[in-house]
Amino acid sequence: MALVTTAEVCDANPQLIGSGELRALQPSFHIYGRRQVFSGPIVTLKVFEDNVLVREFLEEKGNGRVLVVDGGGSLRCAILGGNPVVQAQNNGWAGIVVNGCVRDVDEINGCDIGVRALASHPMKANKKGIGEKHVPITIAGTRISDGEWLYADTDGILISQTELSV
Repeated sequence: MALVTTAEVCDANPQLIGSGELRALQPSFHIYGRRQVFSGPIVTLKVFEDNVLVREFLEEKGNGRVLVVDGGGSLRCAILGGNPVVQAQNNGWAGIVVNGCVRDVDEINGCDIGVRALASHPMKANKKGIGEKHVPITIAGTRISDGEWLYADTDGILISQTELSV
C-alpha cells in the first residue's frame, strides 16, 4: 500500500465503490503518529468516554491489525493516550482509528504507528470497562465490520470488505 495511494485505489476501483464494497470515511480525522500510511485487517470496538477495553486490545499482539474505535464522537475526554500507543507499537499493531479524542500527542507522534482521531483533549477517560468488542460500528458516515480492511494515507481512510490486491 505504501506505493499506491488511497486516491489511486479509488480511481482504479469504481465498481467496488459503486457496490459499496469500498467506502471512504468522511474527512474528519487528524493524523497522529509517525506512520502516515498504514493498512490492515480491522478489529472493532465501541466505547463511550471509557478506555479500559481500548487498553486491553492494545495489550494483545496486533499482528498488523488496525483497531477502529467508535468512541461516540465524544470531544469531552481522551480515550487513547501515549502509553497504550507505545504498547500498540511494540505489539505490532499497524494503526488505530478513534472516533473520539487522544492525548499525549507529542508521545504519540514519536511512535512508529498510524493514529487517526477527531482531536486531542487533556482530560483522561473513565475506567469502568464498559463497551462492545467485535461489533459493527458506524463512524464518519460509514458502517465498519470486524474483519474488513482499512487503508489510510494522507488523503484519507478507505474501508474494504476484502483485502485489496494493489
